[in-house]
Amino acid sequence: MSKSFGEKVIEFNNGLHYTGKLPKGFRVMNPFIENPETMQVMSRFYHKFYNDNNPRKFIIGINPSRHGAGVTGVPFTDTKRLKNICGIEMKSAKTHEVSSVFLYDMIMEYGGPEAFYGKFYINSPFPLAIVRHAKGDKWLNANYYDDPKLFEMVEDFMIQSLQDSIDLGVDTSEVYILGKKNADFIKKLNDKAKLFEKLVPLEHPRFIQQYKSKEKQLYIDKYILAFSGLENEISHK
Repeated sequence: MSKSFGEKVIEFNNGLHYTGKLPKGFRVMNPFIENPETMQVMSRFYHKFYNDNNPRKFIIGINPSRHGAGVTGVPFTDTKRLKNICGIEMKSAKTHEVSSVFLYDMIMEYGGPEAFYGKFYINSPFPLAIVRHAKGDKWLNANYYDDPKLFEMVEDFMIQSLQDSIDLGVDTSEVYILGKKNADFIKKLNDKAKLFEKLVPLEHPRFIQQYKSKEKQLYIDKYILAFSGLENEISHK
């Protein structure tokens, strides 16, 4: 019997390790190794919402944050929304993540997590959290493109990760990329590896929630229209 989409994702996450080099001052956090409960709640999530063999459209983030997937193992999902919307409680951590607020507001308008995750799969080209050393013992979220040397060092790993996501059963004809700068770098990877046919950039949830909250409904509409293949019909009033 063939593995479900969810079982393939769990297997992929279980095997995630970054063994390559990093520039000084950066490190990678692997929540699946650092917190045993992360593996448990992530597995419950994918068993619950991906227990089938249906193909999904692919939504590509940047890399997990320390408070979202860096804790729960589920992209753009903090512990609040994991419990309140997805019905899965995480006991060893409590997190609030800005991007998660927007994404789940959009998911609820789309029809809820069952409807949304039944059609879409979210992951990142670098599917582990990256942090950068600040002052003293402080570490801050970092993006894979923040430093040219960092991008160069993780580029091959990212291409392989995207290929692994394709192998799960995602549709490569059209992919949605969260963040305009992210889209520029995904285009570089795509030009090199020829992974996807069409790239559709969308504003990043964190940018919307932090800087465009008054226009939030416009962006929710834009996302849903894009996911329906109707992004060009949106009216900016």
